[in-house]
Amino acid sequence: MQTNPTYSSLVAVGDSFTEGMSDLLPDGSYRGWADLLAARMAARHSGFRYANLAVRGKLIGQIVDEQVEVAAAMRADVVTLVGGLNDTLRPKCDMDRVRGLLTEAVERLAPSCERLVLMRSPGRQGPVLERFRPRMEQLFACVDELAERHGAIVVDLYGAPSLADPRLWDVDRLHLTAEGHRRVAEAVWQALGYEPEDTEWRTPMTATAPPNWAGRRLADARFARRHLLPWIGRRLTGRSSGDGRPAKRPELLPYGDPAQPPGGTRPALPPEGSGELSGLS
Repeated sequence: MQTNPTYSSLVAVGDSFTEGMSDLLPDGSYRGWADLLAARMAARHSGFRYANLAVRGKLIGQIVDEQVEVAAAMRADVVTLVGGLNDTLRPKCDMDRVRGLLTEAVERLAPSCERLVLMRSPGRQGPVLERFRPRMEQLFACVDELAERHGAIVVDLYGAPSLADPRLWDVDRLHLTAEGHRRVAEAVWQALGYEPEDTEWRTPMTATAPPNWAGRRLADARFARRHLLPWIGRRLTGRSSGDGRPAKRPELLPYGDPAQPPGGTRPALPPEGSGELSGLS
């Protein structure tokens, strides 16, 4: 791995994690780790170009069908691929199919770019992680195997103690806050060989007193009303929070300030109660 490389383009592929939920900007749009990473890379290379094909709610099959060929055709220096976690969080999940589709995506993307970046996604402490941990770890084992086979980078967010802290997760409990996205951007930045800007991104935040019983129950009720129940409703009706949404930044265009990306706009914030869970469809 070269030190302080001069990559001239980046394409991000994935779901809501890569779209940037819940790193909310004042105008109601989302920023996220990929935008932050692109802004840093753009500061190092004049004419830097960036595309973000991610759409919330996408399963790995949809990512393969809708994003992978488009990304490969862009021939970017760096491609990031994060997908499959939504599949593992479904009540019924064919892990053999998920592994096969992820393999297909990597085999298509790896030859198209100078550097392919894969991730072991972060997991918030709590019962959801414990319930689905075996599937997630199967997915991450596949990521590791594919990276070794195709010379890709793996950014281990799952093993970072800081990103397990519930305080780095939004009220929906399955999307990172702005600080969480900042730490992810730093992790990928370092993995690409750039000089660290924050050597402590893995370090847990300073401990604080947990909320009292009443505060926890109030938060649980708010979570169920605003996020869990709408998500269940979409499962029952076969809908997805990403239905009809375009890619965040579908063209590989020059990029600067992540708050004002040239050449395109971000999708508006969904209405309150839409309840997107980690990009689940």
